[in-house]
Amino acid sequence: MSNDSPTGRRFVRWLPAVVVMAVIFILSSRTGDELDTVLPWVQKLFPWLESFDPGHYAAYFVLALCYAFGFGFRRMNVGRSLLVVLMSLLYGVTDEWHQSFVPNRTPDLADLLHDGIGAAVAVVCVAIWNGWERGRSARKRK
Repeated sequence: MSNDSPTGRRFVRWLPAVVVMAVIFILSSRTGDELDTVLPWVQKLFPWLESFDPGHYAAYFVLALCYAFGFGFRRMNVGRSLLVVLMSLLYGVTDEWHQSFVPNRTPDLADLLHDGIGAAVAVVCVAIWNGWERGRSARKRK
C-alpha cells in the first residue's frame, strides 16, 4: 500500500487518531495509586486545578481534532462535526468501561461530560478555522 494511493493517504490521515486513542488507553490503565502520585505533582504545577479532569478536556479535544483531520478539515460540516463528537463520546464510554477493570479506578459520568465538552470545543474551533480560511480565500480572489 503506497502512501500515494487514495487508500494509503486515508490510512495515514487516521493514524494520529489511533495514536491518541492508544495514549488515552495507556493513561487510563494507570491505577488509582499511580494517579495519586501524579495528581499532587499536577496540582503543584497548576494549583487552581482541583482535579485531573482538565486532562479529559485536553485529551478529547486532541482526539476530536485528529478525527476531524481524518475526515479532512475542509470537508467538515455539521453532520461530520456531530459524528466527530459522537465518535469521541463513544471512545470515552469505552475508556470509562476500561477504567472499571483498573485497580482503584471507577467509571465516572462527569469524565464523559468533560470528554464531550473537549470534543465539542474542538469541532467549534475547526468550524471557526474553516470560516476564517473561506473568508481569507474570498478576499484573495477579489
